Amino acid sequence: MTAEPPRFYATTSIPYVNGRPHIGHALEFIQTDLIARFQRQLGKDVFFLTGTDDNSLKNVRAAEKEGISTQELVDRNSQRFVELLRALEITNDDFIRTAGPRHFRGVQKLWSACNPDDIYKKTYRGLYCVGCETYYAEDELKEGKCPVHNVEPELVEEENYFFRLSRYQQPLEELIASGRYRIVPDFRRNEMLSFIRGGLLDFSVSRSQQRARNWGVPVPGDPGQVMYVWFDALGNYITGLDFGKPDAESDPQNRYARYWPCNVHVIGKDIIRFHAIYWPAMLMSAGLPLPRELFVHGFINIAGAKMAKSAGNFVDPFELVEKYGVEVVRYYLARHIHPVQDSDFSYEALEEAYTAGLANGIGNLVSRSLTMIEKNGGGRIKPRACEGAEERTVRARFDEVFAGYERLMQDYDFAQAMNKIWEGVATLDGYINQKAPWSMAKDPAQADALEAVLYTLAEGVRMLGSLLHAAMPATAAEIWRRLGLKQSPSDIAWEDQKRWGLLSEGLQVDKGSPLFPRL
Repeated sequence: MTAEPPRFYATTSIPYVNGRPHIGHALEFIQTDLIARFQRQLGKDVFFLTGTDDNSLKNVRAAEKEGISTQELVDRNSQRFVELLRALEITNDDFIRTAGPRHFRGVQKLWSACNPDDIYKKTYRGLYCVGCETYYAEDELKEGKCPVHNVEPELVEEENYFFRLSRYQQPLEELIASGRYRIVPDFRRNEMLSFIRGGLLDFSVSRSQQRARNWGVPVPGDPGQVMYVWFDALGNYITGLDFGKPDAESDPQNRYARYWPCNVHVIGKDIIRFHAIYWPAMLMSAGLPLPRELFVHGFINIAGAKMAKSAGNFVDPFELVEKYGVEVVRYYLARHIHPVQDSDFSYEALEEAYTAGLANGIGNLVSRSLTMIEKNGGGRIKPRACEGAEERTVRARFDEVFAGYERLMQDYDFAQAMNKIWEGVATLDGYINQKAPWSMAKDPAQADALEAVLYTLAEGVRMLGSLLHAAMPATAAEIWRRLGLKQSPSDIAWEDQKRWGLLSEGLQVDKGSPLFPRL
């Protein structure tokens, strides 16, 4: 009996749909897709969830500003995120919308499952930022303004339900300090430990139907209140697995039983508190298993400034894909945007990266290698012959590249993982210059040695295709096709892809047109 493959569950955060998607959303989608595609390459049973947050007050106010219903606004804008996922060739397995019935059902079950002593009602007066959907203490503000959105928060007073977060201070500290809930990078982990040690306050988990404009998930047993967006939204990670579905326990395809707890939540730095502290506390209260890892990325800035439509520096990911192609956008965001620090974006930097890394880098290498095989090898892969020290060095170098790439991908260091691939490119470029196969072709006595060189180039290029699959799947598949392979890197076990000698004798190569023509 064949053992089931290990399971892996990855999620993005769910963006508000008060506006259209921007390049920051594209970054998070691509980062999570890199994780999902890589884990599938490792042979795991992967479930990848994303979706949209339909229930926030931001959405209600955006609809009021446009003079349309909230339902109309969230339906329209949520669809734009679906379209972006398609444009970026993201391999999500499901898309959860918090305005849908399965989410209502599941998050109400989560509320009801919490320890009754952890949820209580009281009148509260506080400073509320609609942009963040959170209350701030005065000492958390910068010159009286929200530290994220740079606007003065609203003073709100009403009777709400609160969650007794203070009860979970010690368990949360132990959870994060022990690494049982791993937060990447370490400096974000340390920030959260510092925040916890400063003392946790109970937080609001509902608002009145009046202030919510009758939009949101009703609190079980109290129709006058709807769930506060963070209790509601965080629940998507289990409602997207059909948590709360009737008869789920008897369903052999029960997603919740199959994939929860989550292997990694991928989020931006502005919402870390909710995911590192609120979310595990809620799960502890409900007696549910806790997620394993939290990966926190930085922001994309424009010339050092936060991106905003009002500032005129909004970068539309659809326009990027239309102008440069999806593979180029995926490459740039994976390799040239820092995984966890804030990074600047510019069209000039993207075009420089395209020329250096794609046109003059991998594209030129593939073209050179396959052209030499066509000219000097009759266009077919020939068996290895008289492999020498230089060929063994190339093989050993690719073993190192694969090992480094795997380690970096497991640590979510996408940029360095991509750099590892380009170390492989540099290895083959150096090997070509060292061996000068164009000169070897002029000497019949070196015919066997030339065949070894050509095979080494073909295998090296094939391995680069394997390594590129997570970030640039179409490029990877095209490289394999040009080598005469009928499969793509997603069709062959990772251990076999790492093995030198996968290419068999007689495969017909096709150098084709340049993979990345000069701009």
